[in-house]
Amino acid sequence: MAFRPGPVFANLVLADEINRAAPKTQSALLESMAEQHVTVGGKTYDLEAPFLVVATQNPIEQEGTYPLPEAQLDRFMMEIRIAYPSPEQEEEIVMKTTAGALPLPEAALERESFLQLRDLVFAVPLPPNVAAYAVHLCGASRPEDTRATALARDYIAWGAGPRGSQNLVLAAKARALLVGHAAPTVDDIRAVALPILRHRLIVNHRAVGDSITAEQVIDGLLRDIAA
Repeated sequence: MAFRPGPVFANLVLADEINRAAPKTQSALLESMAEQHVTVGGKTYDLEAPFLVVATQNPIEQEGTYPLPEAQLDRFMMEIRIAYPSPEQEEEIVMKTTAGALPLPEAALERESFLQLRDLVFAVPLPPNVAAYAVHLCGASRPEDTRATALARDYIAWGAGPRGSQNLVLAAKARALLVGHAAPTVDDIRAVALPILRHRLIVNHRAVGDSITAEQVIDGLLRDIAA
């Protein structure tokens, strides 16, 4: 029997409405995201770098959906919330999608150019105070930690782990480059904290009862932890 590589063997994978995928499929995707390889029939196949997964979820669909496990959520760097489009944006969508098939987009970067940009982000120097702030911010989100804020102790079941700190720093480095700075600052960490942390903070039953969200806890962390 010949092995046929599936759609996961790509540099960029779009998992549309990932919460509709069965747990077995999500488990297979988690291996790819965590280990950068796929195991089939006892044989391991490496995935070519870069390997990126972009996933969407439809929050209004409840029937036939499977919530993503915390371990898989933690593999995603950011959770970005997209609201309804503005009237002007919606008109543009309607105009472009009701006049026939849309043309495929052209590649903006070659693979090697993308890898060079990735390595450039890694190479940005990290000031010790910025690293300490990122670690403190994540530590303060863990209810059992001595650094935990009152909101985290009261309303968080599980806080952000070390991947939260790592991704805060990586996003801050990229933001610093985009605004023309040679190194990230604490302000860069604070600017990316919400999308980096919102899916890593798991609220408890008390938070549900009191209508407290992870976003409100993050806002509290940023207020309570000085730069």
